[in-house]
Amino acid sequence: MEETIKQDSFKAWVLAARPKTLSGAIVPVIIGLALAWVDAREYGSWIFNWVPAALCLLFATLMQIDANFINDFFDYAQGNDEAETRLGPLRACTQGWVKIDSMKRAIALTTCTACLVGLPLVFFGGLEMLVVGLLCIVFCFLYTTHLSYIGMGDILVFLFFGIIPVCTTYYIQLHTCTWQVFIASLACGAVIDCLLIVNNYRDRENDQRDGKKTLVVKIGADWTEWLYLTLGIFAILAGLVFWFYGHVLAFLLPLLYFIMHVLTWQKMKRIHAGRELNVCLAETARNILVYGLLVVLGILLV
Repeated sequence: MEETIKQDSFKAWVLAARPKTLSGAIVPVIIGLALAWVDAREYGSWIFNWVPAALCLLFATLMQIDANFINDFFDYAQGNDEAETRLGPLRACTQGWVKIDSMKRAIALTTCTACLVGLPLVFFGGLEMLVVGLLCIVFCFLYTTHLSYIGMGDILVFLFFGIIPVCTTYYIQLHTCTWQVFIASLACGAVIDCLLIVNNYRDRENDQRDGKKTLVVKIGADWTEWLYLTLGIFAILAGLVFWFYGHVLAFLLPLLYFIMHVLTWQKMKRIHAGRELNVCLAETARNILVYGLLVVLGILLV
């Protein structure tokens, strides 16, 4: 029996925020912070600043929630989120948990709040932080409204859940960025892209019907399954940078993540289609968090 959710209730907004997806926003920031923390000690003094660290975490979290609200609203408005055919977790606007006007106000409020939280980062990282923040906001809207329809989603994940958050978080602390940090950001992007891959893998038939040309639609189900596995392999191999960087455990500990990744991949292949793939989606979100925590633990245990 389906639970009744009171419209615009606290629970409705929690569900609309999609808390399980927040690991994708938090993990890149904590990896960037961990790298900055250990590198700051090499300067002979503790120059690590907790204020911008907290602001980076809060900004990333708010932007992820904002992206979820935007996705919820525009997919409903464009008719791509029908309750009868939807395979993924239920959405707030489609189910009537949140009023359409309420969602519009929530998007405006969350976007403005993220701007207010991110603005002080200019003081710590320079005016270039304005450019980074503006790009985050613009592409937050463009992804759902346009870019996801032309197969650009995976590129955006590498940029906005890998390169930009990891490197920017590090840069704000030390005002520089190293090639090691950049490679670590690519590994992070690969891990998080798996969440989009399994999501689009589940929705491939509906997306093809609606003219949404995701990467999964373009390459097909079989190649997507191998892509999912390959992203995990790439993340581990790119993690060799931690070994050369002097953080051996940051390479070794994520091997536990890779075992979980392979098990999810096997389950994904076995299920192949339908709503049951939501189990793989939830496991992938869990795997992302595990990866992030293991990398951070490996970096700090020196």
